[in-house]
Amino acid sequence: MDSLGTTKLALLEQPELGISFEKLNVWRLLQFNKCVYLNPDTLVIKNCDELFCHEELSAVPDIGWPDCFNSGVFVFVPSIQTFWQLLEFAEKQGSYDGGDQGLLNSYFNNWSDDISKKLSFIYNLMANVSYTYTPAYKQ
Repeated sequence: MDSLGTTKLALLEQPELGISFEKLNVWRLLQFNKCVYLNPDTLVIKNCDELFCHEELSAVPDIGWPDCFNSGVFVFVPSIQTFWQLLEFAEKQGSYDGGDQGLLNSYFNNWSDDISKKLSFIYNLMANVSYTYTPAYKQ
């Protein structure tokens, strides 16, 4: 599913994100009660079962915009109703960044109001910032 946000994606210089609406299909995993989505570039280095103790939608704050979440790692509850609502929202509202992250942040727009839904940055640590946060990570 293409986000059709080519102008916005061009501003980010990341046209490959236009196909990232495929991620919405995870809400169709109805055989599960709760899931954790991990982007394909995520490397799990130890057990992270504790993520399943969090509610939908729990995610890591975006490193550049902490009032928004990064959609690389998030906890969700599969629901066909949510899936169809996300599709409808995508058609009517679109995505402010042209990709799934903008769409999901707009749809789950009260995410930043609930501190319990903010996952620790260690669940989505980016390699290019590890030098800065190494002491905190090791703690």
